[in-house]
Amino acid sequence: MNRPRIIQPGQSYTFSKYFDLPFSPEDILAEIGCTYGRERLPLPKTEVVANKTEQLQQVIERNLRRVQLLSEDARKQAIIAPILLEVCEIAQTQLNIEYAINVSDQLKGNLDYYIDKGKGLLVIEAKQADLSRGFTQLAVELIALDQWINSDKSLLYGAVTTGEDWRFAKYNRQEKHITEDLKLYRVPEELPELIEILVGILSN
Repeated sequence: MNRPRIIQPGQSYTFSKYFDLPFSPEDILAEIGCTYGRERLPLPKTEVVANKTEQLQQVIERNLRRVQLLSEDARKQAIIAPILLEVCEIAQTQLNIEYAINVSDQLKGNLDYYIDKGKGLLVIEAKQADLSRGFTQLAVELIALDQWINSDKSLLYGAVTTGEDWRFAKYNRQEKHITEDLKLYRVPEELPELIEILVGILSN
């Protein structure tokens, strides 16, 4: 006997709707034709001039002192956007905010932050500061992005974040396999390493 479907045929699903589904990432992704695993990811890194990260760290720490992170907008404006704008400045590329894509009725919506530069880096802000469900949404967005972009890169990278916590994902486009990183990167404590990874993804 076949198990009832999670994703109903004929129904419309935006990316944010996947956040609300109370099922495991493995079960949801299996219905989209993708496998899922968790391990410590060896992420690319590029060394960044120390004074750039020191200045950004001062800005982030100031913002954390002055802003209560009580809403998604507060987290985006106080932490996430400043980090990604600095990464784009270092990598000399553009930051796309609320980037709309429409692959199918089951794969459509806005990507919070998308940096192209021929590599494909996707960052989403975890609603309700829930990284677990946020990761499911990130994984679905990476699958959609794979079908949306014209790129011969075999890997796509993404991160889900509350602003203070960052978790990475890697999507192998040939194998259709999503890997969730076991490590969590903390801001501001691990900001220099986080910047090196974000720039590394765009540079490798």
